[in-house]
Amino acid sequence: MNLNKVQQYIRENHLFTTSQKILVAISGGADSVSLLRILLSLGYTCEAAHCNFRLRGEESDRDEYFVKQLCKQLHIPLHVTCFNTAQMAKRQRISIEMAARELRYAWFEKLRIEVKADVIAVAHHMDDSVETFLLNLLRGTGINGLRGIRPKNGYIVRPLLCLSRQDIINYLKEIAQPYVTDRTNLQDEYTRNKIRLNLIPLMEEINPSFKASIIKTATHLNEASKVYHKGIAEGANRVCTPNGICITKLLQEPAPEALLFELLHPQGFNASQISDIFHSLHGQSGRIFISPQAQIIKDRNFLLWKSHTENDRKPVLKIEEYIYSPNFTIPKDKTIACIDADKITYPLTLRKWEQGDTFIPFGMKGKKKVSDYLTDHKFSLLQKERQWVLCSGKDIVWLIGERSDNRFRIDEHTRKVLCIQIIHQKPNDI
Repeated sequence: MNLNKVQQYIRENHLFTTSQKILVAISGGADSVSLLRILLSLGYTCEAAHCNFRLRGEESDRDEYFVKQLCKQLHIPLHVTCFNTAQMAKRQRISIEMAARELRYAWFEKLRIEVKADVIAVAHHMDDSVETFLLNLLRGTGINGLRGIRPKNGYIVRPLLCLSRQDIINYLKEIAQPYVTDRTNLQDEYTRNKIRLNLIPLMEEINPSFKASIIKTATHLNEASKVYHKGIAEGANRVCTPNGICITKLLQEPAPEALLFELLHPQGFNASQISDIFHSLHGQSGRIFISPQAQIIKDRNFLLWKSHTENDRKPVLKIEEYIYSPNFTIPKDKTIACIDADKITYPLTLRKWEQGDTFIPFGMKGKKKVSDYLTDHKFSLLQKERQWVLCSGKDIVWLIGERSDNRFRIDEHTRKVLCIQIIHQKPNDI
């Protein structure tokens, strides 16, 4: 194999230079072994990193032993770690493959910083890019998913994307370099393996240049995506507001469903869900759509977005007591409530509002349901969900950040004033 092909690919894509240190991810398989050998042959400074995921019993330990022997032979520093991948997958309720990926890349990045490496080189090759293209096509994707694997993503670089799997095998034969084989790669239990073992050979029967055609298409789509994403960014600026995605503005866009897809797909919503969300835009409020990363609530005029990692924020309150005097001025600030201290029964309690809650809004005489107050003031469903109340016994003293209760107002009989101010927000569990 002509190593200049890889060298040229590295330079054209600005992956790294000869003066930089490279952390090479090595499993012991043909692709990662060839990656290490090629980079060393080209004169790069490398250290190796191996993960034992403890998923294949003795075979996992065999791979680790092989990698240790190879790096010893090549005089390359090797870093090894072990993971209880199955336990992590169960705890996080994700697939084994996803758990392994998250563990692997988190450790690689931590190790990169520790050893002061400039990049992390992984051994994806041209066939992997073709498989990713087809996998995304089968699952349903936008233009991003049809660009294939990119040569660089942050500190992750992929120098072998210019080589096929057969190129790699031929190279290892040329230099008489052994490698290990993961038997799970030969089984068609997983979707990617089914594509590799069944679909691609069938497609190559129809068109022997099938892989080259896919790579050419992915390259073209990568260029086209630059124009496409410029339009998407402009559309996002038009429809996205602090309240969420404005439905009216979205429907005025030239391709509203495509824009919605690009806004929601990165949040874990699949093509089928996004289609359902789009068709709900003319429907009633209240529908909720959930992805692994977020939830979308269909409100009257907006699609409200909320990340699962986003904590509802519990108000932190500062409470101070003052002697009342005629020159006392009540601040016109929704973050401050001033009430008659003698009308309070302690302790004060802070909680989310509940269905059936009532209070007497400041300046009024009759009771009003909190739900009606929030609706009248055009609170979105998400804003309603986040509303807190401060209570004295069973009575609401203050709809936090909105309106105090008239029963606790300052009047001509007031002697002491309690000033309650929102200082900042903190997670519920603190």
